[in-house]
Amino acid sequence: MTITTALPRAHGAGREESASDVGRLVVSCPDGPGIVAKVSTFLHRRGANIIQSDQYSTGPVGGRFFLRVEFHLPCLTSQLAELTGDFATEVGSAIGGTFRFRDAGAVTRVAVFVSRYDHCLLDLLWRTRRGELPVEVVQVVSNHSDLAADVAAFGVPFERVPVTRETKRSAEHRQLELLRGRVDLVVLARYMQILSAEFLDTIGVPVINIHHSFLPAFAGAGPYERAKERGVKLIGATAHYATEDLDEGPIIEQDVVRVSHRATSAELSRRGADIERTVLARAVKWHCEERVLVDGRTTIVF
Repeated sequence: MTITTALPRAHGAGREESASDVGRLVVSCPDGPGIVAKVSTFLHRRGANIIQSDQYSTGPVGGRFFLRVEFHLPCLTSQLAELTGDFATEVGSAIGGTFRFRDAGAVTRVAVFVSRYDHCLLDLLWRTRRGELPVEVVQVVSNHSDLAADVAAFGVPFERVPVTRETKRSAEHRQLELLRGRVDLVVLARYMQILSAEFLDTIGVPVINIHHSFLPAFAGAGPYERAKERGVKLIGATAHYATEDLDEGPIIEQDVVRVSHRATSAELSRRGADIERTVLARAVKWHCEERVLVDGRTTIVF
């Protein structure tokens, strides 16, 4: 005979979990003993249940420590401001560095910059419409009008801001005016203009760029024609944060695909477009899920 004993149900078990009750805490600080204990104790005392945790240290002595925690806490949204203040006092002052709390259900407001190539833009809009990306595309900005009708089909505002060498400064001022206070992230989906240091400083949010090669290689115009001439066997794409140093920002994601001598430059371009789309989508998703922590010129991606 088998006797089965039911264990008592934990408090709150069986209650349908609300997405708004899940929060994230991201920490970057000098490494040292007791950081995880301090963070977990803080969350435990407020009734939070840690459901996922990732950490990384660049070195146990003199290194930096990075932590990303997801936790469940009833009525999270109403407590975020209090959590932030209390954490700063009780934990942040002791460990140093930076931290941020966020509701995991919050949607990231995104502006997409594009020129004439449509593959990355349309892929982002399509994935957003399907719910694959935790974003709201609030604005598409282009220096050409070619893609206005495609964007309109997704119900997203489109603004053409022409850019020439003579009008670049005024064009960027118009872009800043258009986006001020409306976005949390800017995505360059094959935007064929270089953003100035002034723009990057003033916009006040991260900017993610997609580059048509596995950096550093084939910078500039005609990359696939040059790749064909060199007989490359791999082509790739790199998503990185934009900085005032062209294509030198911290890398978020890269990928490659194998090709052969039989591939034409047109085939290389088509396959390159495929990999650009997927690399950019992953980078945007990971950034919005706060899986990307910047450490100087590099990144930690959980």
